[in-house]
Amino acid sequence: MSRSVLKTIAPREDKVGLGVAMMALAIFFFTCIDTSAKWLILAGLPALQVVFARYAVHFLVSLVLFLPKEGMDALRTNNPWKEFFRAAFLFGSTICNFTSLKYLPITVTTTIMFAAPVVVTLLAIPVLKEKVGIRRVIAVCVGFIGVLVVMQPWGTAFHPAMFLNIGALALAAMYFVMTRLLAGIERNSTMQLWSSGLASLSLAPVALPIWVWPTQIVDFIVLGLIGMFGAFGHISATYAHRLADASILSPVVYIQLFLAAAASFLVFGTWPTLWTLVGGLIIIGSGIYIWQRERTKMA
Repeated sequence: MSRSVLKTIAPREDKVGLGVAMMALAIFFFTCIDTSAKWLILAGLPALQVVFARYAVHFLVSLVLFLPKEGMDALRTNNPWKEFFRAAFLFGSTICNFTSLKYLPITVTTTIMFAAPVVVTLLAIPVLKEKVGIRRVIAVCVGFIGVLVVMQPWGTAFHPAMFLNIGALALAAMYFVMTRLLAGIERNSTMQLWSSGLASLSLAPVALPIWVWPTQIVDFIVLGLIGMFGAFGHISATYAHRLADASILSPVVYIQLFLAAAASFLVFGTWPTLWTLVGGLIIIGSGIYIWQRERTKMA
């Protein structure tokens, strides 16, 4: 790695309290993304248009933040294929998630997505060549039981859009695996610009021809804010990981269940069902167990 590249990589710091606070802020922004997406889709905007707006604004914000400091070096990568697949997995997950939000409460989509760390544990075996013991395999199985409790494929609460959420879950897990593969060998600015830029370029030919202008001023505002939520959410998460270890930050994501429940009630007037809460607790329990095993292994 060249000296000029090394200069753009900020050093790690040991500020756990601030790191946790920044991660919590990132989770707040991520909840705002889902809430904004559901709002816009229910307002009649095509899901692909909403996804495009989310990434296009994110890309513009990233350009404004990174180019003045790093110049064109921020766009250069030695791992173009890994960056491409990472970006593809992320915006594919976003498409599936945003589409499902038209039919499902935020609490349901959020809770199902909580199983992403569980899927990452499975993918880490063939992709990252990590060894996974029998107890973590059992925790993975318990996590999937929690997903089934939320989905209730045996009951009337089941909706086919939940399969979109499963797709979003699988793609998000692959995105996290690719992020692990690139960690330490790519700059944060490069990863953000590639993920948002490739998504914008790929979706523009599809989203622009079907573009529907909002009819309400509030919808215009939300359409612009959704990309800013995405940009600042990922920037906050990246900053958090520079201040504290990932093993410490991982459980912070579970506050999103409560944030999603609050947003669902305050914005859309819906409460989470008992099955969503029970399934969420099962998934969170399995995720915390996997997190604890990771910390024990690293100690």
